[in-house]
Amino acid sequence: MLPWKRVVRPLAALLLAVAAVVVPAATASAATASASGTAATSSGWNDYACKPSAAHPRPVVLVHGTFGNSVDNWLGLAPYLTSRGYCVYSLDYGELPGVPLFHGLGPIDKSAAQLSAFVDKVLTATGAAEADLVGHSQGGMMPRYYLKFLGGAAKVHALVGIAPDNHGTDLDGLTNLLPYFPGAEDLLDAATPGLADQIVGSDFLTRLNAGGDTIPGVRYTVIATRYDEVVTPWRTQYLSGAGVRNVLLQDLCPLDLSEHLAIGLFDRIAFHEVANALDPAHATATTCASALG
Repeated sequence: MLPWKRVVRPLAALLLAVAAVVVPAATASAATASASGTAATSSGWNDYACKPSAAHPRPVVLVHGTFGNSVDNWLGLAPYLTSRGYCVYSLDYGELPGVPLFHGLGPIDKSAAQLSAFVDKVLTATGAAEADLVGHSQGGMMPRYYLKFLGGAAKVHALVGIAPDNHGTDLDGLTNLLPYFPGAEDLLDAATPGLADQIVGSDFLTRLNAGGDTIPGVRYTVIATRYDEVVTPWRTQYLSGAGVRNVLLQDLCPLDLSEHLAIGLFDRIAFHEVANALDPAHATATTCASALG
């Protein structure tokens, strides 16, 4: 990497972070709620009394990534969406016994079953026929199992993946070293099956992607960043098939240097594109200026 990039990348990320916090009090409310151990129901986030409007008729379910949870992963995006009139909900999934706060580590097929039950709960509470799903990292890929194998396609209108590992990750080649450490793969599979399932070529991903990436009737959007250092190579995030829109963040704003965490946690350029994906009929151009919106 050139020396100037070492300076520009963190600087650009810092500028986006500053833009993200000039948001409103909704974000502050969510942060306060997180500190007290509750989601921000006062702003409509995980508020089961919220009723979808004619403008936004489907509730939005946010699906956190590996090592994330239902609050911390969404302190930026949840208030962003609720302030725009969406009924927003988030769940914890993939918990391991004795491991608090850090979730998404259990077997992904079991996590998909947890998502299925949560979507049913949200649809019952809101009276909506379908939900939209927005997920970060594993949370953008795992719902595809729900859609494909657990009947989710009948209950989901759109899936938006932010830096999803749809075809697995080699972690910049690190996973290629596993065979050189006897027992490492077995230990990973036993201790954190949710991580093992995400390695490129895993049995889980082979089954998930067999026969095509998509299910008819669901709209898919993938929002990726070329600076992703977790889901690598980054192009493997993209989906193929009908109803798919693949978006590279840097095509929207060349100055956006967000990596894997930043794109999901506080990048308002990515958030603007999420809003476009949820309501394409009223989409507006996503540019660098969207960081201030």
